[in-house]
This record gives sequence, structure tokens and C-alpha cells, in this order.
Amino acid sequence: MKNLDLGELRGQLDEIDGQLVRLFEQRMKICADVAEYKIETGKAVYDGERERQKLEAVGAMAHGDFNSQAVQELFSQLMTVSRKRQYQLLARHGKGIDTGFQVIEAIQTSGARVAYQGVEGSYGHGAALQFFGREASLYHVTAMEDVMAEVEEGRADYGVLPIENSSAGAVSDNYDLLVKHNNYIVAETQLAVCHALLGLPEARLEDVELVYSHPQALMQCSQYLNSHPQWRQISLENTAAAALKVTRDGDCRQAAVASEIAGRLYGLKVLAPGINHNKNNTTRFIVLSREAVYRKDASKVSICFEGLHRSGSLYNMLGNFIFNNVNMLMIESRPIEGRSWEYRFFVDVEGSLGDAAVQNALKGISEEAVSMRILGNY
Repeated sequence: MKNLDLGELRGQLDEIDGQLVRLFEQRMKICADVAEYKIETGKAVYDGERERQKLEAVGAMAHGDFNSQAVQELFSQLMTVSRKRQYQLLARHGKGIDTGFQVIEAIQTSGARVAYQGVEGSYGHGAALQFFGREASLYHVTAMEDVMAEVEEGRADYGVLPIENSSAGAVSDNYDLLVKHNNYIVAETQLAVCHALLGLPEARLEDVELVYSHPQALMQCSQYLNSHPQWRQISLENTAAAALKVTRDGDCRQAAVASEIAGRLYGLKVLAPGINHNKNNTTRFIVLSREAVYRKDASKVSICFEGLHRSGSLYNMLGNFIFNNVNMLMIESRPIEGRSWEYRFFVDVEGSLGDAAVQNALKGISEEAVSMRILGNY
């Protein structure tokens, strides 16, 4: 009897679901007509006040607190899907997003002036060499932000900055610099990282009291370094700068965490090789230009955006990727300066700015976000 009753109930649900599908299709057809009207009049797809009023109205139709809240959630999703359909229709009529980017054949490497942070022998130097080769004119600056300024103000054609490490995570400050400066990501290169403990030629491991390096490098070697609690760990702006300091100070109590290449360059010996605990340690570097361009073979798009500070905002933003079958590769959040507990989101997705699906997704986000910026296609 119970099985029979369950079967009947399922049958009733199937009948209701069929009705819902037919009503949904009718609703979407009307939404398409609305899109045609908006194409003709230039009216924006997203109308926050209209949606707020609609949600209040349908919530009031339902009986009971749970049903009221559930109905509002259901209709919120219906309107989200409707907007995404309208964005697609607008794009088909040439009303898509204007990215402001131009397509190029390739990045010019030979003869390019390239700025990197640190001194010669740093991992930034290694990444610049790896991507641009020895035909480019490479030069170093003191701080990460100096790289941005060199590019933005035209003294460098390109800049190279670390953005993410496979073991230590995001280089958070550089995400903030992407927002602060008007440069664009045009390429990336991944550099294998192998840290060594370096000291003076006459130094011994038991002499070490002070260890210098970049904070990320110290973190990447924390297991080894923390096994020597008597050592004092001191942060510097760069791994190679740490090696240079040890050489210049001539103090056997000092050691640096840096590459063996930096050690050879500054006349240091390896006190302990390969001390980073993740032996597959890799740092991803981005290549920056002041020109908004992307190569024909570009396959990754980076954006940042600020959503409305309310429940479901991020979910609805990311839904634009889901609806357009765009694969999201990474998401990172950073606090917005001057606005406590509000965040800016950085997202990488697969694709090119020339792809209709990517354009549709970005159109939806740009319409609904407080602000959105395309950081690059590479």
C-alpha cells in the first residue's frame, strides 16, 4: 500500500513538473520578447529595484515563512536565468560587451625592455629570462609596485611579477597592484623553484644564527627552517637580495634562502640543498603590458569584480560562467580598502575574449556588478 501511495505521489509530482516546464518555457519566450524591446530602446537588462519588488510580491503570495522564503529563492533564480538569456540575445544583435582589447599575433620579445623585481639572480630574473630570452633588455627594480610603474609610465615594454606559488598560494599584494595600476596581463610563465640554504665559503651549518629571504621563500621552507628553532628568520624584499646581503656583510652567522644560481652569482656555497618541503614547487609569473592586447592563441581570461554586499551576490555572478559553459580555473578574494568586510574577487576562466560564451558571461557580470575589469587574456 505504501509503495502504491508513493508511486501515486511521484506521478502527481511528475505531472506538476511537466506543467512547470511548460510555464517556464512560456516565461522564457516572454523574456525573449522583453530582450527585443531592450535591444530597440537601449534599456538595461538588469533592474535591481524591479526585481526587489517582484520578489516581495511573490513572497507575499506564498503561505508560511518557509514557503515565502523558498518562493523568493526560486524566483530569484528564474530571474537570473532570464537575464542570462537576455544577455545572449543582446550579444547576437551586436549589443555585447566592448572589451577594449585588440588581437595580436605574438608578444614581441627580442629587444623588449623588461622590468622585474629584485636583483640579478632572483627568481623574477629567472622568470624574465625564461620567457623573453637573452635578446631582451632586462633590468631590475626594488619593489613589486616599481615594476607596475615602469610599465604604466612607459619606461618598460613589459613587466614580470609573481602572482601565485604552488605551495604558498597567492602573492596577495600583487593582486591589489593589478587593480591599482592600469596594466594588462598578456602572458604567463611558470618557473620551478628550488631553494637552497646559502652561506659564505668558510661558513658551516652550525655557524648559522640568522636566515634571510623573501617571506614566501621562508614559508616554502618552513618545515626545514622551523626544525632549527635557534635560527632567527628575517624577511627581505627578494631571495637574491638576501644572498647579496650575506656576501656583503661577510658574517658566517648569516645565511640566505635563495636559488643555487644566486649562490654562484654572489660567491656563496650551499649549506643545505633543496630545502623547500614541496619538491614540485612552482611559481606562476605574469607578464604585464600597458597595451590591452591578447594573442590569437590566448586561452585564459582574468577579471576582477565587486558584487553587491548582499546574500547570493557572488553566486549569481559566477552563475554567468555556469550558464555559458565557461570553466572557472581560480577564484581569489581581497579586502576592499576603506570598506570593512567587503571584498573584491579575482577570477580566471578558460577561453578567449573572442569567444561568444566568454563575452556573454562577462556581459552579465558587467551589468550586475558594482564594477568589473578585464585584467587580461593570455
